[in-house]
Amino acid sequence: MLGFNNIERVKPGGLELIDRLVGVQRVTKVTKGGRAFGFSAIVVVGDEKGVVGYGLGKSKDVASAIQKAVEDAKKNLVRIPLDGHTIPHEQESRFGGAQIFMRPASAGTGLIAGGAVRAVLESVGIQDILSKSKGSSNPHNVVKATMKGLLSLRSVNEISRLRGIPVSRVFKG
Repeated sequence: MLGFNNIERVKPGGLELIDRLVGVQRVTKVTKGGRAFGFSAIVVVGDEKGVVGYGLGKSKDVASAIQKAVEDAKKNLVRIPLDGHTIPHEQESRFGGAQIFMRPASAGTGLIAGGAVRAVLESVGIQDILSKSKGSSNPHNVVKATMKGLLSLRSVNEISRLRGIPVSRVFKG
């Protein structure tokens, strides 16, 4: 997906996946016979319990572009470590011109995010988070930057295992 080695890929079988359309763009190819119009769609798919994936689809009509994007997203599902209904720690990530900042929030805060970031976070199942999107608002790069940030998250259990110390000592200096 984005070149991460430590990600846990997930098979779509048996999951109740919900797809969210992030954006559809009309694209044009100029040929000697005129202009050929097509559509490009980006879709985020998730089970709202920590599994998410995104996909791109292109076609001459909107419906088949969306369908292709959904199929592509189901091939790229990954598991994201969550801490209840939020993320385990702050995370900042960039992809292209898009820059995303995410901070865990206490229960009841809500999902403070806009546009493409919101679609990704809802699909993961995050309910309490503060986020800010800076730079480019291009939905393709915003989705990829958000996914890159989520894939960089590490749970307390993973950190304690990597350091070889008990979970109770992870937070102590």
